[in-house]
Amino acid sequence: MSAAAISPNLFEAARLGDPHAIASLLETAQPDIRRYARATCRSSADAEDATQEALWILFRHVGTIRSLLAFSAWLFSVVRRECPRLARKAGLAPAIDDDAAEALLLTRPENDLRLDVAAAFEALPPHYRDVALMRDVKEMTIEEIAVALGASRQTVKARLHRARALMREYLTR
Repeated sequence: MSAAAISPNLFEAARLGDPHAIASLLETAQPDIRRYARATCRSSADAEDATQEALWILFRHVGTIRSLLAFSAWLFSVVRRECPRLARKAGLAPAIDDDAAEALLLTRPENDLRLDVAAAFEALPPHYRDVALMRDVKEMTIEEIAVALGASRQTVKARLHRARALMREYLTR
């Protein structure tokens, strides 16, 4: 989706909760989401379901998106995660266990793997990305991360677990 199609004023109004701006943002984003879902999902039914799920998630979380520049990447990552989930649910794609996922990753060339890991970090929602970067890149402890974010240990651990699961899903799709 081109961020140019959405005015900064519309995006900011939607982010701040204006119902008319949110409706307009959903209407503007829908064709691009649907087009991307059709190219990404295995079936047209899954593409329609992924589009609806992405719009629903956008409606619920528009206030958490940091900037208009991050908007399209965030939205497309929702669709990118949703398509394999729907395929697994329909029995079209087997769920990959941790050992199979690790074996799959180890077969990739190192440079490709680095690029894929960087892209996986970028695809994470900001609250998961921050925790994963602090723990896995900066090698901070759970306690240090909790203090830095002003969050509880349980919150940090839950976000880290979810971030790693999303990254695993991204890397093995």
